[in-house]
Amino acid sequence: MHDRESNSPNVDQRIGTMSMAHYINATRNEASRILGRRNRQKVGDGNRFQASVSKGANHPCANFTFPPPPPPHLRWIGPRPCPVCYLPVDQAIASMPSSPSESPVLHNLTYVHDENPIKTEPHGGSDFGGYPSLKQRNDSFDIKESMVVHCGFVKGSKPGHQTGFDFDESDLAGLQQFHEIIVASAIFGNYDLIQQPRNISEEAKRNVPFYMFIDEETEAYMKNRSMLDSSKRVGLWRIIVIHNVPYSDARRNGKVPKLLLHRIFPNIRYSIWIDGKLQLVVDPYQILERFLWRQNANFAISRHYRRFDVFVEAEANKAAGKYDNSSIDAQVDFYRTEGLTPYSEAKLPIISDVPEGCVLIKEHIPITNLFTCLWFNEVDRFTSRDQLSFGMVRDKIMAKVNWHINMFLDCERRNFVIQAYHRDLLEHMPPPVAVIRHPPALPNIITRERNQGKKIPRHGKDRRSGSRHHHKASAGNRESNFF
Repeated sequence: MHDRESNSPNVDQRIGTMSMAHYINATRNEASRILGRRNRQKVGDGNRFQASVSKGANHPCANFTFPPPPPPHLRWIGPRPCPVCYLPVDQAIASMPSSPSESPVLHNLTYVHDENPIKTEPHGGSDFGGYPSLKQRNDSFDIKESMVVHCGFVKGSKPGHQTGFDFDESDLAGLQQFHEIIVASAIFGNYDLIQQPRNISEEAKRNVPFYMFIDEETEAYMKNRSMLDSSKRVGLWRIIVIHNVPYSDARRNGKVPKLLLHRIFPNIRYSIWIDGKLQLVVDPYQILERFLWRQNANFAISRHYRRFDVFVEAEANKAAGKYDNSSIDAQVDFYRTEGLTPYSEAKLPIISDVPEGCVLIKEHIPITNLFTCLWFNEVDRFTSRDQLSFGMVRDKIMAKVNWHINMFLDCERRNFVIQAYHRDLLEHMPPPVAVIRHPPALPNIITRERNQGKKIPRHGKDRRSGSRHHHKASAGNRESNFF
């Protein structure tokens, strides 16, 4: 990832190595055709594409454009970051709304408390989630001014205290404090190595806490490697150790902080969630300004770079062994009976049913809290593959109230987070093999210096050579390059 100077003194453009072929080449596939027509407008000579900005022509990024796609013989295989126009940190901070966004219809949201949850129906669920019945599930989509819904943590006096997913007593008070913004992540099952954020402003270091949730297995590994001491800090990250995790599946445990941050932190305005495999490389204020405040949005997530249909996503998950096939089929069949159909242009202005869910950018207001509660309930009831349930929950809420989600390009997500290999792959990965290459002479083409003389090893059928800053794991990766 490289910084490139802007033509405007008011704009910080962080430019990454990019290939816009998936988004601009309308003949590539139906997704590109739909997304391209909806989200990019040809301007000028037809070789540049206008990026959408909701704040009007006076915004410093109003005239920001994507560069043209590279020639076909220079396009890289697989997803890559693309340019994003960020405001300087001080201007981003000044753009923070002074009051919360309006929550449509829903103004008062509270949560089910049940010390003795009982499973009464032959479907999934857990003690932690409270086993909501199908009727309770359906009622939770009937949006009213005041609502009481299941949202995890059904036991105990407050989240993290004898609820399952328990915190140390020394951490409980701190989690109740008010913060304008937090950044949060998690590592369960000792599956990832902590990635330190980069390019974080002094303002964010002072005012934005970074929380990393880990389980006891990960804690033991870190202590044995002298990575964690009594300060419970690793770089910018404040480490929160979780006890009595509610699930045997580390991936499902990770959905608790991912989707229920508003229950863990009841007094915050905004949160940025990043999966443990990711490194944040752009300041939180700039991210919030770009993807929430500038767009007048209160929830943002990137769409999958390749797939936009739940049925296609389900088949891809089955092919990759992401979950047992019968459970995936049962979930998708259930959604089909509720009216889920393959994605088509009839759903516009909705541009995708499938997110790349490793980053969530959220304003904590009742309607977004309800959305993540109900999304979590689907993960608790069905498979832990949250990409399959996202669209159904979103559509049911949008059918009742005037609300939307900012689903931005996945190449924009790749601009502000870098994905690392999972820990087990890093520890067993052979070093790159140096080879001598003699490429044919290409007139008028600047060779990418950082790729010369290196051969990047491939791991698994979906691995492709790529930027040294944007690694992807395949073998054993729960969120592989294409999933």
